[in-house]
Amino acid sequence: MRNIALFVEDDAHEKIIGALVSKIAAEFGFSVKFDWRNTVGGHGKVIAELKVYVRDLERQGTPWPDLIVVATDANCKGLNERSRELGPPDAPAPLLLAIPDPHVERWLLLDGAAFKAVFGRGCQAPDRKCVRKLYKRKLIDEIHAAGGITLLGGIEYAEDIVQHMDINRAAQVDDSLQRFVEGLRSIFRGWRV
Repeated sequence: MRNIALFVEDDAHEKIIGALVSKIAAEFGFSVKFDWRNTVGGHGKVIAELKVYVRDLERQGTPWPDLIVVATDANCKGLNERSRELGPPDAPAPLLLAIPDPHVERWLLLDGAAFKAVFGRGCQAPDRKCVRKLYKRKLIDEIHAAGGITLLGGIEYAEDIVQHMDINRAAQVDDSLQRFVEGLRSIFRGWRV
Protein backbone atom coordinates (compact mmCIF):
# COMPACT_ATOMS: atom_id res chain seq x y z
CA MET A 1 0.00 0.00 0.00
CA ARG A 2 1.41 3.36 -1.07
CA ASN A 3 0.45 6.53 0.76
CA ILE A 4 -0.17 9.54 -1.44
CA ALA A 5 -0.91 13.02 -0.14
CA LEU A 6 -3.03 15.00 -2.60
CA PHE A 7 -3.28 18.78 -2.46
CA VAL A 8 -6.19 19.95 -4.56
CA GLU A 9 -7.93 23.28 -4.99
CA ASP A 10 -11.50 21.99 -5.26
CA ASP A 11 -13.85 19.00 -5.54
CA ALA A 12 -13.33 18.66 -9.29
CA HIS A 13 -9.60 18.16 -8.80
CA GLU A 14 -10.24 15.68 -5.99
CA LYS A 15 -12.51 13.51 -8.12
CA ILE A 16 -10.56 13.69 -11.38
CA ILE A 17 -6.98 13.56 -10.06
CA GLY A 18 -7.89 10.87 -7.52
CA ALA A 19 -9.47 8.72 -10.23
CA LEU A 20 -6.47 9.16 -12.54
CA VAL A 21 -3.96 8.29 -9.82
CA SER A 22 -5.99 5.21 -8.85
CA LYS A 23 -6.29 4.04 -12.45
CA ILE A 24 -2.59 4.46 -13.20
CA ALA A 25 -1.61 2.84 -9.89
CA ALA A 26 -3.71 -0.18 -10.90
CA GLU A 27 -1.71 -0.39 -14.16
CA PHE A 28 1.36 -0.95 -12.00
CA GLY A 29 -0.37 -3.25 -9.53
CA PHE A 30 -0.20 -0.76 -6.66
CA SER A 31 -2.83 -0.12 -4.04
CA VAL A 32 -2.94 3.49 -2.92
CA LYS A 33 -4.25 5.24 0.13
CA PHE A 34 -5.02 8.93 -0.20
CA ASP A 35 -4.40 11.61 2.40
CA TRP A 36 -6.55 14.44 1.04
CA ARG A 37 -5.34 17.96 1.60
CA ASN A 38 -8.18 19.99 0.14
CA THR A 39 -7.87 23.70 0.14
CA VAL A 40 -10.58 26.27 -0.28
CA GLY A 41 -9.64 29.55 -1.84
CA GLY A 42 -8.03 28.56 -5.12
CA HIS A 43 -4.48 28.57 -6.33
CA GLY A 44 -3.03 31.01 -3.78
CA LYS A 45 -4.34 28.93 -0.92
CA VAL A 46 -2.84 25.77 -2.45
CA ILE A 47 0.60 27.41 -2.46
CA ALA A 48 0.30 28.63 1.14
CA GLU A 49 -1.07 25.33 2.49
CA LEU A 50 1.58 23.32 0.64
CA LYS A 51 4.37 25.29 2.29
CA VAL A 52 2.84 24.73 5.73
CA TYR A 53 2.33 21.02 5.01
CA VAL A 54 5.95 20.51 3.88
CA ARG A 55 7.22 22.38 6.95
CA ASP A 56 5.04 20.22 9.22
CA LEU A 57 6.22 17.01 7.55
CA GLU A 58 9.84 17.97 8.10
CA ARG A 59 9.16 18.76 11.76
CA GLN A 60 7.26 15.53 12.44
CA GLY A 61 9.79 13.26 10.76
CA THR A 62 8.84 9.92 9.31
CA PRO A 63 6.56 8.40 8.25
CA TRP A 64 6.26 10.59 5.21
CA PRO A 65 3.94 9.99 2.28
CA ASP A 66 5.38 8.05 -0.64
CA LEU A 67 4.27 10.86 -2.97
CA ILE A 68 2.78 14.34 -2.77
CA VAL A 69 0.54 15.37 -5.70
CA VAL A 70 -0.36 19.04 -6.00
CA ALA A 71 -3.25 19.91 -8.33
CA THR A 72 -4.23 23.39 -9.44
CA ASP A 73 -5.56 24.72 -12.73
CA ALA A 74 -3.27 26.70 -15.01
CA ASN A 75 -6.11 29.22 -15.48
CA CYS A 76 -4.59 30.33 -18.79
CA LYS A 77 -1.23 31.17 -17.22
CA GLY A 78 0.38 28.10 -18.77
CA LEU A 79 2.07 25.04 -17.36
CA ASN A 80 5.52 26.55 -16.95
CA GLU A 81 4.38 29.68 -15.12
CA ARG A 82 2.16 27.66 -12.76
CA SER A 83 5.01 25.25 -12.12
CA ARG A 84 7.30 28.14 -11.23
CA GLU A 85 4.67 29.62 -8.91
CA LEU A 86 4.34 26.34 -7.05
CA GLY A 87 8.08 25.96 -7.03
CA PRO A 88 9.64 22.70 -6.02
CA PRO A 89 9.64 23.02 -2.23
CA ASP A 90 12.22 20.90 -0.52
CA ALA A 91 9.68 18.24 0.34
CA PRO A 92 10.76 15.12 2.21
CA ALA A 93 8.84 13.03 -0.35
CA PRO A 94 8.63 13.10 -4.15
CA LEU A 95 6.35 15.89 -5.36
CA LEU A 96 4.36 15.78 -8.60
CA LEU A 97 2.39 18.67 -10.07
CA ALA A 98 -0.95 18.15 -11.82
CA ILE A 99 -1.67 21.39 -13.66
CA PRO A 100 -4.61 21.06 -16.06
CA ASP A 101 -4.35 23.72 -18.77
CA PRO A 102 -6.53 25.67 -18.61
CA HIS A 103 -9.06 23.77 -16.39
CA VAL A 104 -9.43 20.22 -15.05
CA GLU A 105 -12.95 19.69 -16.43
CA ARG A 106 -11.46 19.70 -19.94
CA TRP A 107 -9.67 16.43 -19.14
CA LEU A 108 -13.05 14.67 -18.83
CA LEU A 109 -13.96 15.69 -22.39
CA LEU A 110 -10.78 14.49 -24.11
CA ASP A 111 -11.83 10.88 -24.77
CA GLY A 112 -15.16 10.78 -26.60
CA ALA A 113 -15.26 6.97 -26.39
CA ALA A 114 -15.05 7.07 -22.58
CA PHE A 115 -17.78 9.69 -22.52
CA LYS A 116 -19.90 7.46 -24.77
CA ALA A 117 -19.33 4.44 -22.53
CA VAL A 118 -20.78 6.38 -19.60
CA PHE A 119 -23.53 8.38 -21.34
CA GLY A 120 -24.30 6.46 -24.53
CA ARG A 121 -23.20 9.41 -26.65
CA GLY A 122 -19.68 10.62 -27.35
CA CYS A 123 -18.30 14.13 -27.34
CA GLN A 124 -15.62 15.98 -29.26
CA ALA A 125 -12.41 16.92 -27.47
CA PRO A 126 -12.75 20.68 -26.99
CA ASP A 127 -10.22 23.19 -28.24
CA ARG A 128 -8.06 24.89 -25.63
CA LYS A 129 -9.49 28.33 -24.89
CA CYS A 130 -8.96 30.69 -22.01
CA VAL A 131 -12.54 31.40 -21.06
CA ARG A 132 -13.55 31.26 -17.43
CA LYS A 133 -15.89 28.34 -16.65
CA LEU A 134 -16.03 27.30 -20.33
CA TYR A 135 -15.21 23.66 -19.64
CA LYS A 136 -17.52 23.42 -16.64
CA ARG A 137 -20.32 24.61 -18.91
CA LYS A 138 -19.23 22.33 -21.78
CA LEU A 139 -19.18 19.29 -19.48
CA ILE A 140 -22.69 20.05 -18.26
CA ASP A 141 -23.93 20.71 -21.80
CA GLU A 142 -22.48 17.43 -23.13
CA ILE A 143 -24.03 15.44 -20.27
CA HIS A 144 -27.42 17.08 -20.84
CA ALA A 145 -27.17 16.48 -24.61
CA ALA A 146 -26.69 12.78 -23.83
CA GLY A 147 -29.81 12.80 -21.65
CA GLY A 148 -27.91 12.85 -18.36
CA ILE A 149 -28.66 14.84 -15.25
CA THR A 150 -26.08 16.89 -13.37
CA LEU A 151 -26.41 17.57 -9.69
CA LEU A 152 -22.79 18.54 -9.06
CA GLY A 153 -21.84 20.12 -12.36
CA GLY A 154 -20.96 16.79 -13.95
CA ILE A 155 -18.09 16.07 -11.59
CA GLU A 156 -20.15 13.29 -10.01
CA TYR A 157 -19.37 11.27 -13.18
CA ALA A 158 -15.60 11.86 -13.10
CA GLU A 159 -14.65 8.45 -11.73
CA ASP A 160 -16.84 6.64 -14.27
CA ILE A 161 -15.41 8.62 -17.19
CA VAL A 162 -11.83 8.10 -16.05
CA GLN A 163 -12.42 4.34 -15.60
CA HIS A 164 -13.41 4.11 -19.27
CA MET A 165 -10.77 6.56 -20.47
CA ASP A 166 -7.92 5.53 -22.72
CA ILE A 167 -5.40 7.65 -20.86
CA ASN A 168 -2.78 7.41 -23.59
CA ARG A 169 -5.20 8.63 -26.25
CA ALA A 170 -6.44 11.48 -24.04
CA ALA A 171 -2.89 12.52 -23.16
CA GLN A 172 -1.98 12.76 -26.85
CA VAL A 173 -4.36 15.69 -27.27
CA ASP A 174 -3.50 17.56 -24.07
CA ASP A 175 0.04 18.49 -23.00
CA SER A 176 -0.93 19.12 -19.39
CA LEU A 177 -2.50 15.67 -19.00
CA GLN A 178 0.46 14.09 -20.77
CA ARG A 179 2.92 15.80 -18.42
CA PHE A 180 1.02 14.58 -15.37
CA VAL A 181 0.56 11.01 -16.64
CA GLU A 182 4.21 10.68 -17.68
CA GLY A 183 5.41 12.04 -14.34
CA LEU A 184 3.15 9.70 -12.39
CA ARG A 185 4.17 6.65 -14.43
CA SER A 186 7.83 7.54 -14.00
CA ILE A 187 7.44 7.63 -10.22
CA PHE A 188 5.50 4.35 -10.22
CA ARG A 189 8.18 2.69 -12.37
CA GLY A 190 10.75 3.78 -9.79
CA TRP A 191 8.71 2.12 -7.03
CA ARG A 192 8.91 -1.20 -8.85
CA VAL A 193 12.69 -1.37 -8.45
